[in-house]
Amino acid sequence: MSNDKPKRIKVMNIIAEATGGKSYKAHKYNLDNSDRPSVDYGNSEIIWKRRAETTAHKTYVDLTSLSKRLAASDDQILSYFLDGSRRVFKVDDMAYSKSGGRSVIYPVIAGQIGVGCCRRIDKKVIPEKFKREYVLAMPDIADADGKPGFWPATAKKLSACEELKRLGIDFTTILPYKTSQIDDKKFEDRATACIQDRMIEREKELVAELVRDGKLNQNNYLVKDGSLEYRPSKEDKSNQEKYMRFKNNYNFVLGASKNFNPEVCEDINGKPNPGFIADLKLYHRTPVSEYENAMLGDIKFAVWYLRLRDKSRTRTPFDGILKIEKILVTEEENENGIDSELVDLLSAYIINERNPVCYGADLRWANHIYPIYLTESYVKSRYLSAESFLHLF
Repeated sequence: MSNDKPKRIKVMNIIAEATGGKSYKAHKYNLDNSDRPSVDYGNSEIIWKRRAETTAHKTYVDLTSLSKRLAASDDQILSYFLDGSRRVFKVDDMAYSKSGGRSVIYPVIAGQIGVGCCRRIDKKVIPEKFKREYVLAMPDIADADGKPGFWPATAKKLSACEELKRLGIDFTTILPYKTSQIDDKKFEDRATACIQDRMIEREKELVAELVRDGKLNQNNYLVKDGSLEYRPSKEDKSNQEKYMRFKNNYNFVLGASKNFNPEVCEDINGKPNPGFIADLKLYHRTPVSEYENAMLGDIKFAVWYLRLRDKSRTRTPFDGILKIEKILVTEEENENGIDSELVDLLSAYIINERNPVCYGADLRWANHIYPIYLTESYVKSRYLSAESFLHLF
């Protein structure tokens, strides 16, 4: 009687067979950067338009007294917290034939996507919703014939593998990345961008679900970790009712970014001036500005900056500052900007989230608010470990 265990079929063997590629069993590794505090110095598509609040503030706004009054009243309207993240891995190199019989090697990228929302009830932050996906990003040339339904069928075949079924793992989709030389982006970056876009779609779905369930209103705001720069889909844009529904979903949603590009920040004279942000006083906010991003259509954003930490106690002058975003939804907001009193109120509530801190647990502690840190930790706790995930390939 043989004691040999049945050979486990790896994911890449199935992919190679389904796509006609040759797997090189390349070294597998994590493509993500570590969670370190950073300043985003990248290029920006932002176009600054005008001031975007009802009071024309000429300098910083002091929120010290308001935040203390709100803290004493023990009132709260920041009820929901959302974080989306992905872990991306290079899992193989595969060769595909091009015209003339020449073979070209392309990377295969795998990702785990997690999007979670937590809710605060009676001063406790508890899980509300969670979405998880396992995905692959493959070169578009792997579908040489351009067959309709090729990628969904391949993902379905992959998930039918006994090994994955035994582990309860389902690859929901395979995302093709472009291989044509349209720009200087590396293939790994193109694949990662596909997975990032997929994560953003899951975030948008979760926000829409909260709205449909009647969870968000003027007494229950959602704070999302990061920017609100969500691109409406072609389907959203093609239907005016859907487009308005897309925008209305964000009426009670704030984006709070730990990292931002200070080079695109404008001062009160409308000139780029990162020093205007760096010199922001403790518990103060900047005036609110409106900006547009051509990539996001005609959606207008209001943005302002808050200092949560004394810069004498932080590593850089930009540590301890949050960039806050809100989409201008109503006709009144688009014409006159956000009510300055509402901006002050929301800002003071965010300032009151500065304690407790996650110092020692996260290097970005100075730019974190604790409920977002808890939500982020919750999402990360649901990931398959890197070793277990890579073992599938």
